[in-house]
Amino acid sequence: MAASQFLPRDSVADDAMPAARSVRVMLVDDSLVVRSILERIIDQTDGLTVCSSVASAHDALAYLSCEPVDVVVLDIEMPGMNGITALPLILDRAEKARVLILSSNCIEGGPAAIEALALGASDTLAKPGRGSFSGRFAEVLTERIRSLGQRQPHGETVVRAAARPVPAPAPITIDTDQPLECIAVAASTGGIPAFTSFITHLDPRITAPILLTQHLPDAFMEFYAKQIATMTARKVVVAAAGMVVEKNHIYLAPGDAHLVVVGQGRRREIALDRRPVANGCCPSADPMFDSLAAAYGARAAAVVLSGMGRDGADGAARLKAAGGTIFAQAPESCVIWGMPGAVAKAGIAAATLNPDAIALMLGSFLKGRAKT
Repeated sequence: MAASQFLPRDSVADDAMPAARSVRVMLVDDSLVVRSILERIIDQTDGLTVCSSVASAHDALAYLSCEPVDVVVLDIEMPGMNGITALPLILDRAEKARVLILSSNCIEGGPAAIEALALGASDTLAKPGRGSFSGRFAEVLTERIRSLGQRQPHGETVVRAAARPVPAPAPITIDTDQPLECIAVAASTGGIPAFTSFITHLDPRITAPILLTQHLPDAFMEFYAKQIATMTARKVVVAAAGMVVEKNHIYLAPGDAHLVVVGQGRRREIALDRRPVANGCCPSADPMFDSLAAAYGARAAAVVLSGMGRDGADGAARLKAAGGTIFAQAPESCVIWGMPGAVAKAGIAAATLNPDAIALMLGSFLKGRAKT
């Protein structure tokens, strides 16, 4: 196919440009057969265009140095520079492009997927066996590419029918006279690098336990917990029912249950809730934030990071009503400004900031405690 050449594939279509901007997709895979199949799937999908299809990371970097791309579909196992090694270089060279890892190594629970997400990939998808690229796989692939590529300039997915103006940010007001006894974090697509930035900038003097609901399959969670543990001195565990909530711990929601806190007074425990929620997510941040409203009230803070949809918005509103403090990730640093955008649009965020700035803002609680 001509599409497999290094030269841009869309340079001949200037006369017939559609009214709506197409998502420009780069394919990076050493298999000519796989690239040809992917080209056919993508080019037959409205709103998507393969702008380049290359066999190596080196060719991808060369193309990205002179041409814009919206989404890079990247294989991991390639001769020369593999996808994991190339990923940070591609993200640096591609500026605002999002990377979807498509690899047979990204099986459920595979450490390669978590490593890629932690390095900044926006999403991962397991490459099917030959003969299985059509049907459901093609639908999932094109939908994920479209979701990552059709973004507003500041990172929000394009869902024009549901778009609402974001209210002017309210003055930042944090009740620092209350001690900070728990931090709960919600994240989905793009949340892993965002949480990395958050946890590495959090003042070590903040000892409040952290609850994390990250949308991932259950099989990923143990590996993800081990990876978080390399970034912090806190003890990191996948939450189990009956665990006592302790200072300097991070509790990660398992992939098949909502993480909630029960109990009053000095002793609080982890509980796992598997009841369906209205937003369809499991784990969902809404039950987690709800439980903090009851267990901690004004002594809790919620952080909503990058992710598609609106998981966490309803629970955050209830925590806000109980006196808790809500933070949302700013659109410019999000892969998808869905979840934090829902919180910002509801007007319940004390601040909308990048993850590192949210971590630094939580230091206000330390100053407030010092005054009491």
